[in-house]
Amino acid sequence: MNRPHLFRDLSRTRPILQTAFALTMIALGVTGMLKAAVPTIWNGVPRQVPGQQGIAYLCAGVSLASGAGLLWRRTARFATALLLLYLLLWLLAVRVPDIAMAPTSSSWWGFGETAALLEAGWVLYVWSSGARGPLPRFVRSEPAARITAGLYGLGLIPFGIAHFTYFDRTVSMVPAWLPWHSAFAVLTGGAFIAAGVSVLSGVGARLAAALTAWQIGLFTLLVWGPVVLIGRPTQSDWQEIIVSWVLTVAATIVASSYHGATWLGVSWPAHRSGYSPDAA
Repeated sequence: MNRPHLFRDLSRTRPILQTAFALTMIALGVTGMLKAAVPTIWNGVPRQVPGQQGIAYLCAGVSLASGAGLLWRRTARFATALLLLYLLLWLLAVRVPDIAMAPTSSSWWGFGETAALLEAGWVLYVWSSGARGPLPRFVRSEPAARITAGLYGLGLIPFGIAHFTYFDRTVSMVPAWLPWHSAFAVLTGGAFIAAGVSVLSGVGARLAAALTAWQIGLFTLLVWGPVVLIGRPTQSDWQEIIVSWVLTVAATIVASSYHGATWLGVSWPAHRSGYSPDAA
C-alpha cells in the first residue's frame, strides 16, 4: 500500500521532533526530581492542596517516564498514552478549576501551556500507535482531532492577550537591535490571537500553526538565546526559558501534523484520519 503524501513529508522530520520532545520531557523530569518541586510547565496546583512534594515527584515521574518511553519504538505508544491521559487530567483537574476560581491572565496562560502540550502529545500518540494504540479508537478520530485542535487554538488566544495586558513587559523583551519595539509587541500579540481563532475554526489552520511555531521558536532564539549564552539568567529567567523551549517543541510538532493539508482552506491535524506511518 502506498504511503500517504502526508507521511512521506514527515518520514524524516518525525523522528527528530519525537526525540526532541522526549529529551525535553526527560529534562523536565530530572529537574523536578532533583529539586523536589513541580516543574514550571506543571504549575497551577493551589498552595493549600496537601502533598505538594508528592505532586512534584508525580509530575517529574510522568515527565521522565514518558520522555524515556518515547525514545524506543516499542514503548512509544504506551509512553504517549500515559502522557496524553496525564495531560488531559491536568487540564481538567488543575487548569479548568484554576480559571473558574480566578480567570486571570496567569490562569489562562497556564491553560494555553497545557493545551499546547496536550495537542503535541495527541499527535505523538497517533504517530506512534497507528491502529494498534492502547487507547480507544476515538482518540484517532476526526472529532478528537477537532477537540484537541480547538483546545490548542483556544490556548493561543491568551498568549496574545497577555502581550497587551503586560504590554510594557512585552515591549521590554523585544531585542534592542530591532526597531519599532511597540509595533512588534502589537504585531506578535495580534498574531497569536489570529492564529488561535484560525486553529480553533480550522480555517487556514495549517498556515496559522506553522507561523505560530516560527514565532515561538524565534522568540526563544532571539530573546532567551543571548541571555543563556552571554547573560546571567536568574531563576525566574530559567523558568521562562524552559517554558519557551517546551512550547517551541510542542508548537513545531503540531505544525508538522498539518503536512499535506491545504494552507488556507479548512484543515485539522494529521490524526483527523487515523493514519500512521507504521500502519501505512
